[in-house]
This record gives sequence, C-alpha cells and structure tokens, in this order.
Amino acid sequence: MTYLSAMPQTATSWEEICYPVDSVLLADMLPEYDIIATDRQQLIVGTPPGHRKTIFGIQSSGYTIIPNEMIRQAVDSLFSQYELQIKHTVTGEFSISIVLPEELPIGGEHLRRSIIVTNGYNGKTPFSIQGRTLAADNGLPGGSMYRAVCQNGLMGWADSFAELGHYREWLRGHLPGAFKGQQKKSGSSGSPEALPQLRRPKGNRKIDLDALQQQLTDLLSSVTQQNLTLTAMVYEYFQKKSITRKEENMLGSLPIPVQLARQARERLRIEQNLLGVTPSYWLMYNAVNYALFNARSSLTLNDRYKLDEKVFHQFAALAFN
Repeated sequence: MTYLSAMPQTATSWEEICYPVDSVLLADMLPEYDIIATDRQQLIVGTPPGHRKTIFGIQSSGYTIIPNEMIRQAVDSLFSQYELQIKHTVTGEFSISIVLPEELPIGGEHLRRSIIVTNGYNGKTPFSIQGRTLAADNGLPGGSMYRAVCQNGLMGWADSFAELGHYREWLRGHLPGAFKGQQKKSGSSGSPEALPQLRRPKGNRKIDLDALQQQLTDLLSSVTQQNLTLTAMVYEYFQKKSITRKEENMLGSLPIPVQLARQARERLRIEQNLLGVTPSYWLMYNAVNYALFNARSSLTLNDRYKLDEKVFHQFAALAFN
C-alpha cells in the first residue's frame, strides 16, 4: 500500500503535539464481529487540536505508545531555557528539535546547539534521540544543530567517529551515492558505557514508560554535556567549498525524489540571494535538508532522515576530494 502523501507542518509549542492518544482494541470497537486476525488488533487513536479522533495505525499487542507528553516532561525537568522547532505530519509523525542557547559560528552564520527527538504514532517513524532508536547498538549519540535561516534541524551524521581522519578514511571506502548510513563502530568516539543507553525489553513485552522516561532524562542530560563534535568540522569544510554550476547539477543525481531535488535547487537560489554569498556545499546541503523536511511527499519522516544522512555523506566525500 502506498503511504499517504503528507507535508510536514511546523509547530513551536508542545500543545500542538501533546494531544490525547491511546490504544483501542478492535474487539471493543467492533463487538458484533468475530475478529480472526490475531497479529494486529490494537488501534492507535489520537485527537489532534482542531481534528476529529484519528486512527493513526493498527499495531500488535506488543506495541507501546510513547506519548509526546512524556518527552515534554523529560525536557522540562532538565532545561529552563529552550525553544521548540517541531516538524509533524497529519499521519502522526514528529521530529522535535529542542533548541538550546549555546551558539556555534559556522562561516558567517551562528548555529545553535539542539537535541532532536523523533516519535510516531503510526509505526513508521520510531522513537529516537539524535537518530538513535531503542533497538540501536551501543555507541555515542551524535549531536545536532539548529540553523535559523531556514529552520533546519541538522543531525550530527559524522559524530560517531573519533577523528576527522577516521571519517575521511571511511568515506574513501564508499562510492558517492552508495552510502547506507552505517558508520564503523571502530571509529566511534568515547566508550559505549560512558552514556546511558535507551533500551527496549527483550521479547514482545511492552515498554515500561516510567523506566523509559528516566532513561530519556539521563540521556538528554548526558548529551548536553558533550563537547561540540566532528560534524561541526565537516560543516566548516562545506562552507569553504564553493560549487560551480556543473557541481550544482549534481542535485539531480542525489538519492532523493526528483521533485525534492527541484525544490532544493530553488531553495539554493533563495539562500544565495538572501545571504549575499556564492553557492557552496554548505548552502547546497541545507537546501536539500530544507526540501526533505518541508515538501509534500509520501516519504515518512524516518525515510527523510535516512536520505538526509546519505546526502550528507555524499557531499562530504566530494568536499574532501
């Protein structure tokens, strides 16, 4: 079945995404029916502001709803000063950027440190923090940054490497366009035991939300104590690497849908004129990121992040060439 096409909407307050959500058994909704199917009998139902009750998905009995309110409570327990930049869809997917006051100069711009948490009620976008899911292997979570010019939330895709040389060596082992987002664990910075880990219970048991909230709080606290990481260095290279008209044409060969490549090209022109600068890998990457997270598409938010990671590595390979 083709996934419903949706355009991510922007929100700046918890109230827009912390609406009631619950599970309803099919047997309770359809008491006059004998339900033969046993694998998926749990309806995930929410009531977004200004909408009727919405069925976001049908899940198995082992599926646990992780409400956005739980994320809100964890964030509020740690931070007194932050801003929210949220991308969400009518299909029940959320990318929540918690934007912190700390700034980082990149070229002539100032980015702000952020934490990106994703969540979903339709089973398409998993709960994650800085791109790490409950099922992720041990490793150091990456960072993320917020760029106000286009309201981009930028994930730290290179942060699992200890040194820039390790990352460049890994890039040389891949052909542009063939990146699968699998960094070498041997290049990971820090010890996996240095930070608390998000854990999913073994088997098909439901997640203990109280325990998960404590894990989330601990991990958010640990992530904010890290120094700014390797991705910031890559951004500096992107800034310094100008592109020619010929190189700009590579937008059409990126592993993204054609219509998104067209929108990225338009965004590149807008930012070039807005900032009064020549085109660079920095502007081109941000143009792709903008298109991925603002355009209508049948891609889930999770799919958009996977493509963003592939594009980042492809641009890095070319910028360092």
